[in-house]
Parts: sequence; structure tokens; C-alpha cells
Amino acid sequence: MTISIGERLPNITVRKATPNGAEEVTTADFFAGRKIVLFGVPGAFTPTCSNNHLPGFVENYDAIKARGVDAVAVIAVNDAFVMGAWARFTGAEDKLVFLADGSGDFARAIGLDLDLAARGMGLRSQRYSMIVDDGVVTALNIEEVPGQAVTSGAARILEQL
Repeated sequence: MTISIGERLPNITVRKATPNGAEEVTTADFFAGRKIVLFGVPGAFTPTCSNNHLPGFVENYDAIKARGVDAVAVIAVNDAFVMGAWARFTGAEDKLVFLADGSGDFARAIGLDLDLAARGMGLRSQRYSMIVDDGVVTALNIEEVPGQAVTSGAARILEQL
């Protein structure tokens, strides 16, 4: 069942990519007491994720933060080393928090997992964005058209803040 507005995120352990490697963090701790914009992507380095979705959040980072957001985070069903490489490659490591949901536990727990085995990609996350206030989802945007990042893009989040 897909998570809904007003629901608390499940407590799942993910890994945060840091300059010193992977750091385990629970979602309960990461989101506690903070307003965070989280966007999920099917995979680091994939075309739509790298060329359309992530850049919008990097370009609008200051505007998002100016609206009372404590952090902007991206999560994908990739390992922390891939997420760290993606952070460095995009130059966004000083702005966005890169979270690794390596086994897809978070994606499954919020009902936004996506089976892309037929395309050779295995279990992934759907493309989405959300605003989370102290662990509770206050806005949720799930991309309906594959290969696009409009409904879940930074412009939509800015409208909701």
C-alpha cells in the first residue's frame, strides 16, 4: 500500500553517502524534528534521474531552503558507494543528502517500489517527491509518466512549500 499524506514514514535503516564512506542512519532519526524534501529516483546515473530530476533540485536548492526546509535528500535503490559517486559526479555533494536504499527496503515499505526486471534493472523505486515534516508526509508527488520528472520535480515542490 502506498504511503499517504498525513502518514509517518516507516523506520528503515538506509545509508547516507558521506565523504568518509557510508553512514547508517534510520529514517526515524534522519527526519526527526526537521522539514525535509525527499525525492526518489529509479537509479543514480540513469538518464532522466541525472539529466532532468536531480538538476532541478540542485538549481532550486537555495529557493527550497529559503522556504523553511532543513535538508533536501535524494534516495535510490543503489548502494552508498554509487550514491557517493553520483554526488561527486553531479557536484551536488555539498547541497543534497544522498541516501542509499540498497536493497529497496524503504521503497517497499512506502509502497513505491518498482519492478524493472524486464529491463534488466531489478527492483527499483518509483520516481516521486515528498515533503516530510518531523517524519510525517505533508505532500506527495508520484510521477505517472515513465521517463519524465514533472509531477515530482523541484518546481512542483516549490509550489507546495
